[in-house]
Amino acid sequence: QVHLVESGGGLVQAGGSLRLSCAASGSTSSSYAMGWFRQAPGKDREFVGVISWLGRLSYADSVKGRFTISRDRAKITVYLQMNSLKPEDTAVYYCAAARTAGSPITTASYDYWGQGTAVTVSS
Repeated sequence: QVHLVESGGGLVQAGGSLRLSCAASGSTSSSYAMGWFRQAPGKDREFVGVISWLGRLSYADSVKGRFTISRDRAKITVYLQMNSLKPEDTAVYYCAAARTAGSPITTASYDYWGQGTAVTVSS
């Protein structure tokens, strides 16, 4: 069992930056891929990026070059650095953990989810 808690959301102007954190607790000794997803009002939850257990990174095209995922050495906290934010980045952002050595991009592949943190980008 893994418990995930996101933090760092808030209101930012277009062009600004935010860093989200996802703290994991519980069975963190297992191999997990850590993904970030987001869900805007009235839309489906969509993939943002993932870091595999071995550190491989993948991003959605919409955030590539602007967002960066990193993880601390203990692999307990995962970060999402968001730069050059746009109003269309406004959403609730979720981190998730998948018991796999791969880099899954679908919501169905993930076993545990955080409660989400809201990001609002004003124009």
